[in-house]
Amino acid sequence: MSLQEHRKSIDQLDAKIVALLNERTKHVLEIGAIKLKAGEEIYAPHRERVVLERIAKLNKGPITSESLRAIYREVMSSALSLEKTLTIAYLGPEATYTHQAAIRRFGTSLNYAAQKTIGDVFTEVAKNCADYGVVPVENSTEGVVTHTLDMFVESELKIVAQIVTPIQHCLMSRGARAQIKKLYTHPQALAQCRGWVQRHLPHAEIVEASSTTRAAELAAKDRKAAAIAGALAAERYRLNILESDIQDSAANATRFLVLGRKCAPPTGEDRTSLMFSIHHHVGALHQALAPFRRAKLNMTKIESRPSRRKAWEYFFFVDCEGHAEDRRVARAITELGKHCTFVKVLGSYPNSD
Repeated sequence: MSLQEHRKSIDQLDAKIVALLNERTKHVLEIGAIKLKAGEEIYAPHRERVVLERIAKLNKGPITSESLRAIYREVMSSALSLEKTLTIAYLGPEATYTHQAAIRRFGTSLNYAAQKTIGDVFTEVAKNCADYGVVPVENSTEGVVTHTLDMFVESELKIVAQIVTPIQHCLMSRGARAQIKKLYTHPQALAQCRGWVQRHLPHAEIVEASSTTRAAELAAKDRKAAAIAGALAAERYRLNILESDIQDSAANATRFLVLGRKCAPPTGEDRTSLMFSIHHHVGALHQALAPFRRAKLNMTKIESRPSRRKAWEYFFFVDCEGHAEDRRVARAITELGKHCTFVKVLGSYPNSD
């Protein structure tokens, strides 16, 4: 085929794609109307996962499955925005890694509301000022975000989905690396890049910033300053990326939680998060965890936090495989309650990004 013939074929295919996308969206809008009438949530992470997995299986190339999922993420985002004006609260400011994670989950067509603190994100969703919230909960290098865990003690919000995203830190500046005298960075970002910074910028003055985005904003004002942040922040503040992927661990990733009011139904591959407090006697924790062993449930995480209600009392946060509605999980939670002073299911959600 000639160049013109290829272009003519592309034009014809584009016309069909546009028509099919609009036809697909009409069905989505009808489903949305049925959900709203029944009082159900518009956003369905379990259904979203099924769609993306099916699309990947249908893919025969040459387009990659990852690219196809990104395309469909935007298709679904566009449909969601037409079903209902959804607002996503996230730990800001704009262009932070949490913002990037939120966009990765919900696409670019929805409304995003940056919040100053993790507590503010919980509050916005609890007060119905936002439909969902996105907060960080743990980093593969630096561990848990304790403030997120602490917020669940009093909050009635549920975890409805998770987002696991690679964290790729960049060194950015308006000037050249040889000119850098000052490095703006958030403490978490510095901790994840400390080795690289010590090797390549040993004489730079380290200045703490409230966020990676704020670090980029400050660096943009001084040609002899640099920042550690993500590529989105560099784009926003028109900084040059001097070095990419400067994190010390190539596997550096952060897990984010999507907060909502209703858990998704079981998908067959889920994770349940819960918290509990135990009686203060020898062997209490061992007794509390025994039901999970008897049910042969894999516990993927356990953390403890001071209860703040009484000295030397703790809340334990546990993640296990399975959905709270699954027979084995439900039985284990019931048994757990017999050994605890307090048990709370924080949510069940698809066990994948």
